[in-house]
Amino acid sequence: MPLNASAVRVGITGAAYVAPKGTTAPTDATSTWPAAATDIGWISEDGITESNSTDTSEIKGWQGGQTVRKVISSSEMTFKFTAIETSRAVLELYHKGAKMTTTNGKSVLAIKAPTTDRRLFGFDVIDGSSHVRIVIPDGEVTETGDVTYKADEAVSYEITVTGYPGADGTVAYKYSDDPAWAAEPPKTP
Repeated sequence: MPLNASAVRVGITGAAYVAPKGTTAPTDATSTWPAAATDIGWISEDGITESNSTDTSEIKGWQGGQTVRKVISSSEMTFKFTAIETSRAVLELYHKGAKMTTTNGKSVLAIKAPTTDRRLFGFDVIDGSSHVRIVIPDGEVTETGDVTYKADEAVSYEITVTGYPGADGTVAYKYSDDPAWAAEPPKTP
């Protein structure tokens, strides 16, 4: 296969979104997100990290004890990012199940023991005119990092989102307007 430097992509910028589960998400790379989706705001310079993990179980043959098959016993798709903008949306995500109330101009975040809080998540990854959109129809914040309050750095909220499979097994959708995505690999003679 010939090398193609013009197909090398960098996640220059982008955005992270959250919406109530069941919200109709865009089905392409560039449409506007629906009004129900909230832009999470500034993300740290580390960007967004997608992780796919799979655990397998080995089946050994009686004759010789060799591995004759591997069976996928579990799999997981996660997205990790650090929000550096403090907002109602970020605080409610970080403190899963918490709700912000405002009375007489004063806000209170009632933090309780975490509860199930499944939502739609989305990420836009942009490199010039190349766009990749990732949509997780059923996701949940499953891990958070420590919050540090210091004079020389932004208060930040490390969040990991786990995608859950839908009825057809789909955990996430990826859309792109990148011509490299559409290119057919060369046929082997």
